[in-house]
Amino acid sequence: MVTNLDKLGTTASDSIWIVGAARSGKTARLVEQFCIWSKTVKLLPATVSSRASGRWRAGQTAPAILVLAANGDNRLEFADRIAVATQGKYAFHSTTPFGFFEQEVLLFWPLLVKSLNLRAQFPLRLQPETELELAARLWRRELDEGILQQTGVSPNRMVRRTLDLLQLAAVSGTPREEIKSILEQGFAAEGGSNHLWTSMGELLERWREWCLMRGFLTYGIVCELYWRYLLQDESYQQQLASRYQAVIADDVDDYPAISRHLFDRMLDTGAAGAFSYNRDGGVRVGLGADTEYLAQLESRCLVEKLDAKAGLVPEIGELAVNLAVNSDGFYPLGLSLPRSVRSIETTSRAQLLRETAEIIVDAVKSKAVEPQEIAVIAPGMDAIARYSLTEILARSGIAAVSLNDQRPLSTTPEIRALLTLLALVYPGLGRLVDRDAVAEMLVILGSQKHPEVETEDPNPTFNLQSSSQNSKSIDLVRAGLIADHCFRPDIDRPQLLAITAFPRWDRLGHRAAVAYEQIVEWIEQQRSQQQERLLPSPIALIDRAIQKFLMNDRYLAYDRLSALRELMETAAHYWEIHGRMQRLESTNAGDSETIARFIQLLRQGTVTANPFPVRPEGAAARAVTLANIFQYRSSRHAHKWHFWLDAGSPLWLRGGAATLFGAPLFLRSQIGRPWETEDETVADQQRLRRILVDLLSRCSLLYLCHSELAVNGQEQTGPLLPLINSSVSSQQL
Repeated sequence: MVTNLDKLGTTASDSIWIVGAARSGKTARLVEQFCIWSKTVKLLPATVSSRASGRWRAGQTAPAILVLAANGDNRLEFADRIAVATQGKYAFHSTTPFGFFEQEVLLFWPLLVKSLNLRAQFPLRLQPETELELAARLWRRELDEGILQQTGVSPNRMVRRTLDLLQLAAVSGTPREEIKSILEQGFAAEGGSNHLWTSMGELLERWREWCLMRGFLTYGIVCELYWRYLLQDESYQQQLASRYQAVIADDVDDYPAISRHLFDRMLDTGAAGAFSYNRDGGVRVGLGADTEYLAQLESRCLVEKLDAKAGLVPEIGELAVNLAVNSDGFYPLGLSLPRSVRSIETTSRAQLLRETAEIIVDAVKSKAVEPQEIAVIAPGMDAIARYSLTEILARSGIAAVSLNDQRPLSTTPEIRALLTLLALVYPGLGRLVDRDAVAEMLVILGSQKHPEVETEDPNPTFNLQSSSQNSKSIDLVRAGLIADHCFRPDIDRPQLLAITAFPRWDRLGHRAAVAYEQIVEWIEQQRSQQQERLLPSPIALIDRAIQKFLMNDRYLAYDRLSALRELMETAAHYWEIHGRMQRLESTNAGDSETIARFIQLLRQGTVTANPFPVRPEGAAARAVTLANIFQYRSSRHAHKWHFWLDAGSPLWLRGGAATLFGAPLFLRSQIGRPWETEDETVADQQRLRRILVDLLSRCSLLYLCHSELAVNGQEQTGPLLPLINSSVSSQQL
């Protein structure tokens, strides 16, 4: 074991390769290695690289150890464990692989400007939804003429597929010029013609040039700039070697191929490396990760094997894999699984959701398990399942939280109300407002507190007004009546009339009438300021509305606050991009046209709420976790009880949304080879094996929840049926 970095060179014994299954202690071993290295590493003056990380104050020494984790959630936990173990004495640079690539490209942008002869302007990172919209506008002619078209694929989906190809090529270290030939060889004219692949390659070249000329960066462009240009630059290589003396990377089985280019470069220049690897990991295989290629880094390291197996794997791991993956040649007669594996079997899915929730309620009430020790996992956690489970559990006082729930922003009522408000203030947006949208806006914005329902503390020193619940000044019925009689549609200037436009306005009640008049008065004030150019931007209007109607002396749940925060961030990004477009191109598009595009973008469900990872507190910390397979495996959480929902679904064998179009073709071991049906079958089986072993490592009691019929009424015949048939029915317990 290396304990002195002054002795580090480039031999295999200097770096460590830690291989083990889930929860075998790999991360703990990396933390231990950090503690060893941090005591002997020579810290650099803060002036050398303080701009590279920005995670320490002036006067501190700069970190010489780079710490990487697979995603943002894991990074926070990994960094906290290191800080606790070292009592915060040592600085380090903690990030994710893509976070590091992006930071380096931004930091050394002048080098790229010089080498690629780019315009000297600060680059802006495009969010995926903005990238999709701009690419669709750039390729509008090809979309209209059917040049960029595949049978059964929508235009937006086709644009996304094409952009993903640039990303896959970039993260795999493949020159973009080879995308066309890789598609031709891989698909061999199946699912598209050679003309389509050629068109995709040409469109990506045009898109990349268009972005770089305007200083726009995407995920794919950032990765290509890093591995193809920046990492090859001698000046950058010297800077990299002087800044980092060691790299510690957790779960490298989830890293893209170009991460190995970075690691090889660092090891070649004398840095030490400590890497953890899980053969049954590879959560992001299909999304750019290249597990096999990263595994070759093992030859440069001293290998440490951690043989510990967690959860149910020692008991049924191999048996479960044989039943699900190798069931054709393995199905012993009279086989029964231990009592730690149970099944819930019903005819309909609705009945399955109900029985699953009831078993959870009974277990929590009997103190057999705490809510935070339960996870419900499905291959696709749809809205029906989330709502049903959440509602049934809530009736018994049990909270449920969705893990990384990435729903469109437009599914949040407050967001829809704010979009309607935009269309009422700015001119020319009347086509985007209808009666139902206005009624919903009135309900959301008309919810206010009233003195007569507030509760006062017996102690006059304190006032507990904030603890009282919000009362609806304008309920659904009143909002509908007001919208019917007081909303006047108009293409240019839709308007909310005075309450007296409703002949029987007295039937609405004083509260509703006052709340409505306040909304109308506020809208008219904003209109007046917009006409006098006193309203800085739509972002300012959204912020004013949030402060006035949604945050003024009322309580909002965390998920609503997260959605509002994401809306503000998205709007700020959207208008930042719009501002640069206006400066670089002579366009006649005014605020109204830009706002219309923004509203339509959100209403199409393109933008998803994905707030910065924050640890739950209070009731949310004692909640049942709801997640799909990909979300749960990415989080690397573990729960005492697992409920595998829709265990009989065939989706357990498919990659679904966790696999990008053409992803297998860009694996380093696959490039240049056609993708056959046999390859797809093997890949599906390998994925299922990884899923089973990984999930079984994270629980000690498993319920297989199976309904004979799916939501669409079809019979469930998935790969886990042999496992279900061999388990102990919950009715027999």
